[in-house]
Order: sequence, then C-alpha cells, then structure tokens
Amino acid sequence: MGLRKTSLSAVARACVALVIALSLPFPRRGGAREATLPPDPVPQDLVGALKDLEKTLGFRKTGNFRRPSNETVADYRCYYTGKLELPESYEGLKLSTGTKDGCTLDTAKFDVFFYPIEAVGSGDTPLTSALQHASTERFLVVVPHEDFHGSEDLQKLPATLNEAASTLIGFLTAGEVAREKFGADSEVYRNLLREPQLFLQKAAIVNSYHAQVGQLYAEVQSGQMPEAEALAQKERLFQEIHQSCQAISPNPRSFNKCPAANNNAGLAFDETYTKYYPMMYELYGAKGQNLTATINALKRALASKSEAEAVQRLQDLIKEEADRLPSSPPQTRRRPVVTPTSDGDSDSTELPDRPIAPR
Repeated sequence: MGLRKTSLSAVARACVALVIALSLPFPRRGGAREATLPPDPVPQDLVGALKDLEKTLGFRKTGNFRRPSNETVADYRCYYTGKLELPESYEGLKLSTGTKDGCTLDTAKFDVFFYPIEAVGSGDTPLTSALQHASTERFLVVVPHEDFHGSEDLQKLPATLNEAASTLIGFLTAGEVAREKFGADSEVYRNLLREPQLFLQKAAIVNSYHAQVGQLYAEVQSGQMPEAEALAQKERLFQEIHQSCQAISPNPRSFNKCPAANNNAGLAFDETYTKYYPMMYELYGAKGQNLTATINALKRALASKSEAEAVQRLQDLIKEEADRLPSSPPQTRRRPVVTPTSDGDSDSTELPDRPIAPR
C-alpha cells in the first residue's frame, strides 16, 4: 500500500487532533529508568482526580481517557520535510502513515520524525496501553494537556499558541493532582514541580536554534550560500542542539529534554510547543504562580481572532501585572481554591483568583 501523504495542518484542523507530540513524547530509556513507576492509584483513579480538578478549573468537558484500550498506541505517524527546509511548526510538516516498524520514507531525501502517538486529543480518546504503562508523571501531564485542547478558542488559533498553553497547563494541573493524591513530600509531586522550569530551559534552546537554522536556510534560498556549505553548517548546528539539551539537569520526567529526531522535522515539531512557552511561563509568574489566575488570563488572551492579537493580549496582561508590582505585596504560593463551574463545560467562565498551597 502506498504512502498516504497530506498536509499536517489539514489533518490537524479537520480532526482537531492536536497531539501532545515531540515536546512531550515518552522519555527515552535512559530517562525512563529515573521516572516514577505508577503507584497504587490505578490510571482510571488518576483520570478521575484529573477530571475533577479540570472541572473545577473550568476546562471544557471531554470524553478523553474515560475508557481503556488494548491498542499499544493511538497512531503511527511519519512527519517529514526537506533537508534544507524548516517549517515554523508541525503544521508545516508533511505527514505520511507509518507502522510499528517505522517509516518507509527515503531519509537521503527527507528529514523524518517517526512518532508512535500514545494519545491524540480527539475528544473521545481512549487510554492506550502505552499511556497506561507510562510513568506517573507522564500520565498526569498527558491527560490535562490533551483535555485543555478542548477549548474552542484554542482550536481557532495556530498550533504554536495552542500547544504552548496546553503544555504549561498540563504541567501545572498534573502537579496539583500529584500533591492531592500522593502528598507534598512525594517524589511524584517534587518531580512535577520542576517540569515547567525544565521545559523553559528546553524552550530557550529550541527557539534559539530554530531561528539560527531558519536563517541558514534563508541564505541558501536567496543564493547567498551554496547547499554543500549549508549542509555542513546544519550538521554542526544540530550537534550543538544535542549537546545543549543534554546539559539540562535534572532529567525531566514527563518529556524528552532533546528532540526525539535531531533534524529539521524534529526541530520544527518541538518549535510548535516551545515558540510561545516562555511567554506563557512569564504570564504564570506575573500571576503569582497561581494556576487559576493563569488559566483565566490565558482564556482572555486566547479568545482572539488571530495569532498577532493573541500575542499582543499576552504581552499586555504581563505588562499589567508588572505595572502593579511596586504596590503589591509578595504573594505566598498556595493551593488554588476555586469555585467549580456548573458542568465543567464552559470555555468562557472566569474563576475567582485565589492563592495556592505552600510548596
């Protein structure tokens, strides 16, 4: 059977299947040994706890992860692009169907990223075997990440905004449930507390090198640099990317600290999650690291008609908080206490900003 080729953006927009991909793929073997094995609350118990908090926080209600599946993964995907092409996000990558054995694409012609997807936020995604057997940290992050994609406002915006917001909220929601289920002294909770800042380190690396590699290819397209020289510089840059992200310490528990494919396809994929993550993280800090306040602010900013408008709103919200700082007392980090919405199915409801528990 021939390869099914199509535009990733068409698939994503048609199926609303915005995946928790490269930024948060299952850690490699080296990192997985350090991840915490699932404790006694079985996956369905953890799903229930996550869904309860999501409802309290005003997530749009979804049917994701309500039922188990014997399928190992949700899908096998092959993302690819040219040797001297670097899309802005996964929406610019080409896509073909893979199998459990990988991709049949010619890697001499294309940079390829093979991704066995453990979860796709379709609105009725089952619990795949891969996700059920993932580390506790990974499991706790994936569920709210995919569920936050259910926001109608997010679905109207580019994936670079959608994924950055869902990544941050996935980390923060996972941490709250870990504290409630396992305690503030638990290894799972302590591990998850570090994930947002560790991902910020990864975002700085990916964003910087995405810009450098993109500039290199622009010089080729303009005729300023021969292809052979560009390919040699490309190899050097990707070596630097690998060295830089390997230096991130401690190892993250819910995502790979390096691109799973150290090539154009992998870098474009990661850029989808990292491009606006520093801005989202800055907003979280501006809101006193208050989960409820951050979600409310993101809802206001992302209820926009365009990427430019959403970015401007984010910048304005950060500036508003910065302007208040001289007259505002330091905030104690406390657990977010929030008033639940009536049915957990509202994108527009804003919840009261409350302080969150000492950590």
